[in-house]
Amino acid sequence: MSNHEPTKEQIKEQKLYAEIGLSDEEYELACEKLGRLPNSTETGLFSVMLSEHCSYKSSKPVLRKFPTKGPRVLQGPGEGAGVVDIGDGQAVVFKLESHNYPSAIEPYQGAATGVGGILRDVFSMGARPIASLNSLRFGELKSDRVKYLFEQAVAGIAGYGNAIGVPTVGGEIQLDPCYEGNPLVNAMVVGLINHEDMQKGVAAGVGNVVMYAGAKTGRDGIHGATASSVELSDDSAEKSSPVQVGDPFMEKLLMEACLEVVKSDALIGIQDMGAAGLTSSSAEMASKAGYGVELNLDLVPQREKNMTAYEMMLSESQERMLIVVKKGREDEVKAIFEKHGVPAVAIGRVTDDKMLRLIHKGEVVAEVPADYLAEDAPVYHKSSSEPAYFREFQAMENVEPEVSDYKETLTKLLQAPTIASKEYVYNQFDYQVQTNTIVAPGSDAGVVRIRGKNKAIAMTVDCNSRYIYLDPETGGKIAVAEAARNITASGGTPIAITDCLNFGNPNKPEIFWQLEKSAEGISAACTALDAPVISGNVSLSNERSGSAIYPTPTIGMVGLIEDLSHITTQEVKQAGDVVYLIGETKTEFGGSELQKLVHGKIFGKAPSIDLEVEASRQKALLSAIKEGLVQSAHDVAEGGVAVALAEKTFGAKDLGIHVTLEGSPITALFSESQSRFIVTVKEENASRFEELVKDAKRIGVVTDDAKITIDGESGVLIEGTVNEFCSAWKGAIPCLLKSEA
Repeated sequence: MSNHEPTKEQIKEQKLYAEIGLSDEEYELACEKLGRLPNSTETGLFSVMLSEHCSYKSSKPVLRKFPTKGPRVLQGPGEGAGVVDIGDGQAVVFKLESHNYPSAIEPYQGAATGVGGILRDVFSMGARPIASLNSLRFGELKSDRVKYLFEQAVAGIAGYGNAIGVPTVGGEIQLDPCYEGNPLVNAMVVGLINHEDMQKGVAAGVGNVVMYAGAKTGRDGIHGATASSVELSDDSAEKSSPVQVGDPFMEKLLMEACLEVVKSDALIGIQDMGAAGLTSSSAEMASKAGYGVELNLDLVPQREKNMTAYEMMLSESQERMLIVVKKGREDEVKAIFEKHGVPAVAIGRVTDDKMLRLIHKGEVVAEVPADYLAEDAPVYHKSSSEPAYFREFQAMENVEPEVSDYKETLTKLLQAPTIASKEYVYNQFDYQVQTNTIVAPGSDAGVVRIRGKNKAIAMTVDCNSRYIYLDPETGGKIAVAEAARNITASGGTPIAITDCLNFGNPNKPEIFWQLEKSAEGISAACTALDAPVISGNVSLSNERSGSAIYPTPTIGMVGLIEDLSHITTQEVKQAGDVVYLIGETKTEFGGSELQKLVHGKIFGKAPSIDLEVEASRQKALLSAIKEGLVQSAHDVAEGGVAVALAEKTFGAKDLGIHVTLEGSPITALFSESQSRFIVTVKEENASRFEELVKDAKRIGVVTDDAKITIDGESGVLIEGTVNEFCSAWKGAIPCLLKSEA
């Protein structure tokens, strides 16, 4: 060790460790664990591994609330991604992850490398990625800065995903002032694997060889994990190291090489060098296996000169994997990588002392027990306090916003960015590559067939953060339930979820309360809908200038479509079909699009949800779909029944819809009551459908006049052509982007 390190007193006085994210208590803990002062490299290791992004130190007590087991679950949380059985010796592997901080600093590369990182999480498990999705949240596209962030993030996702050849088949976009200074970019990837090819990130077997494969290490992304664990500030970009730059062509080569290597019995373990780079991959692989790892950093491929041990270990350069192979077989593994044009070199070995030991220029420059950096990281039980606003909102009565012109209101709702067509975004994505996409972006869920089988996978991402802000527990239930509705409406059985918990600063008791309560709601819904949590990510301190985003626990859900004939889409299919509304409509406008439109803000109670009703309703609808009774299905979400009816006509050729709704027109048209669907059924199947789906109410018929007509008890409420409503819906986001700031 170097003799030129400052004393503990000097370090504490200068608080050098605080500049890289360690608290006083954490620095003391590192000293106590080591029984000495950590040197600068070791302090860096602790700083990244004890960051919220890597250690989940604030969120672990909350994550324990989630149900993570089930008959289909082959791998739950704790590995690169979760794995769920789909029969025939096959499984799906999937995960959702955030890249919020880098995307706020440099949106193109931040979003692109978010896609790259989550792809590596999936193929490091041994799975071939078959689809990707994304959840994007930005300000309201009123300023040049927000427009720039939005356009560049979308371009980054497209640039990376299209180049690597994985279809982007779904996603969601929410534009709200709360994301103005702190956008969210969450990326999800779904992969397919045979059971026998499943891999884990472990470094086991004394003397086995640790190999580095992929791109060279540079100085980009150093302390990325630390930066992603603190609030954004106006000088964040100046204070951070360069955001990682992605190379999708190297990623494609790396993916193909890894998918060949996982079939070799020479492989012991494999893990992506993601957040915290070499540090996290080596420490976590050693800790999980109960072994140690010794690395010779002189052997690490470097693209910049004179890199220090600190820089190499903390770099977050992209397209890199850490691999452990059986001793004596490293040449055959190297040959596989070289065949694919990917450099691979031995850089270390597995030891029996449970230490992470780093050698640089012939000297031991760091020596830390791997468990201290991984399994034994501290866990904090944060203070939790119910916010005053929640009590205020709960005391409010449910009331209707005032509306005078129903047609004009529907048109404005269709132009609201959260509801409006996202074609501007998904038309930039290649969603047909691999030629397995059956349902492309724009329906309730993306659907990808399993080649060679008569089945498919449905997938979606969902979260209404307004509901969660108003009532985190209820909103958490709704987020899972709505994702499941999207899967069910597409003909699939929900089988599991992944989540990305995006929240503000957990040191604020009101924020931590939001996190706790939403987790309780998510857990309850996952249990009721039999969809365990198999992977996920936590992104905290999403604040700027002390102002937090809405609590946004994004839910990624995957479902199994057992027969291709069950695939169902949202648009109406033929004139004469009966239109049904499933579920009860109540006066519920808290957090709704209409409330935001009329009042310019949200308040009051979130819509209520009964999970037993939700589960039984979804099962009944799925039974009807499997019997071949349902022509089209669409869940009722933002904007209520009027918006859902309009959306059902937009993809249909020369068809319209004519329905009659009961009760107060404003509630009937625009309420956002939960657990509702609009489906169409052939007349000859109507009686059998009604037997299966007890709470389905016949409300109208599909027409051949390309018009939308909605009657109320006192006459026509809304009447117009499909084309005029569709034009408003399609043109909204391009119009916002072109408008003068």
